[in-house]
Amino acid sequence: MTAPAAAQDQPRTILVVEDEDPIRELVATALRFRGFEVVEAASGSDALAAARNLAPSLIVLDVMLPDLDGFALCRKLRASGDPVPVIFLTARDDPADLRAGFTGGADDYLTKPFSLEELLLRIEAVLRRAGNAQPETARLIVGDLVLDEDAHRAWRGDAELTLSPTEFRLLRYLMMNPGRVLSRQQILDHAWDYGFAGDPAGVETYISYLRRKLDDRDAQLIRTVRGVGYALRAPGDGKPA
Repeated sequence: MTAPAAAQDQPRTILVVEDEDPIRELVATALRFRGFEVVEAASGSDALAAARNLAPSLIVLDVMLPDLDGFALCRKLRASGDPVPVIFLTARDDPADLRAGFTGGADDYLTKPFSLEELLLRIEAVLRRAGNAQPETARLIVGDLVLDEDAHRAWRGDAELTLSPTEFRLLRYLMMNPGRVLSRQQILDHAWDYGFAGDPAGVETYISYLRRKLDDRDAQLIRTVRGVGYALRAPGDGKPA
């Protein structure tokens, strides 16, 4: 598997600004798992101080903060000459808010509820545009499985896979963790919207969909560990995942 650039070079720092503790902790955990250094802030004033003192590679910024809203914070950063990339997270999806975000200096804008996988994709894309990531980070490789994040395409050997958005996110998460047993809840947290309240048992349905598209030649690539979860083993690896 091609390791993320964050794991290949020195860790990049992401500042996560969110006043809702569960969301902030979920995003921070996902980013740390990807190899980023993460600094957390729950208010606009703390975020402004962190941005000025730590010079992060990117800021994930909630719009609705208790003291200084994200739009105003971003404008302050831009007025001071700070070019740090900013991705807004917000429940406000009105076109006027979208315009305010981009005219205020945002690099991207993601509305709640959002998928952690989509957020990670957007972060990598913004960092690539800013020159802070290697182009090859867009491609994951496990055996003869290849997934291209930028093109949103996947292949097994020479055959391209036709995947739904959820199947694509599920395969991506499994390929990021080859051989590792992932619980149903972990899969829900990373491949579905953070606010999705579905039954973790529903993951089994999408695992079965994905298996039908992957397992056309040999033993199942996605192994079920009864009572725990699922693991992807590299094609041709007959050892336990």
